Amino acid sequence: MQIKECVALVTGGASGLGEATVRNIVTKGGKAVILDLSEEKGLALVDEYGEEHVLYLHTDVTKEDDVQLAISQALEKYNYINTVVNCAGIAIAQKLLSKKGVHSLEDFSKVISVNLIGTFNVIRLAVERMKENEPNENGERGVIINTASVAAFEGQIGQAAYSASKGGVVGMTLPIARELAADGIRVMTIAPGLFHTPMFDMLPETARESLGAMVPFPSRLGFPSEYAKLTESIIENPMLNGEVIRLDGAIRMQPK
Repeated sequence: MQIKECVALVTGGASGLGEATVRNIVTKGGKAVILDLSEEKGLALVDEYGEEHVLYLHTDVTKEDDVQLAISQALEKYNYINTVVNCAGIAIAQKLLSKKGVHSLEDFSKVISVNLIGTFNVIRLAVERMKENEPNENGERGVIINTASVAAFEGQIGQAAYSASKGGVVGMTLPIARELAADGIRVMTIAPGLFHTPMFDMLPETARESLGAMVPFPSRLGFPSEYAKLTESIIENPMLNGEVIRLDGAIRMQPK
């Protein structure tokens, strides 16, 4: 599939990895539908690129009605969708046992709900319509790209909820790819390492530099544009299917 032919649903597309993905798709000739709760940032991207290229829809990925409505509006605007990039996610740092008490069950459930259930919710509803697409010359009807994390493999102390949610995304990649193979829909997952996203903006520059120095090479935080480049490679390479790709500069996270 060529990126210029994409009509992509990008969850969390108003900032960070999702925003970089939206920008890359649109500048390469495709169209992007932003599913995000951040209305101000989402509409700013629409203003920048124009409604013929970008559509913003206020969407909670954990809610079936929200996602169904967003997909219907995307189809009404662009006639079809053939790509999903799931970037919506949240992170918390909370120990199982601390001076404040035991880990909040509500916080754990919220992280699972957004990162794992939200990802699954968008996939299941999008492919219902994606399978109706006419296949291209390779027999493809669409591609799904999910976002996990290296925390799925080397979760640090305090990351039980986040690691569990991202481990779930990794775990469902292959079975969903196997199921959707008959429909010509590929499913891939990217597991980023330390990337300079809005979550890192709250840290002082010295802290960001210290985190970047942990990466073997290049010894810095990843750029969201580098994530976006990988999504482009996945979209355009039909043999990439059912796999998780680490995008991490060879980092392996330590316990803390």
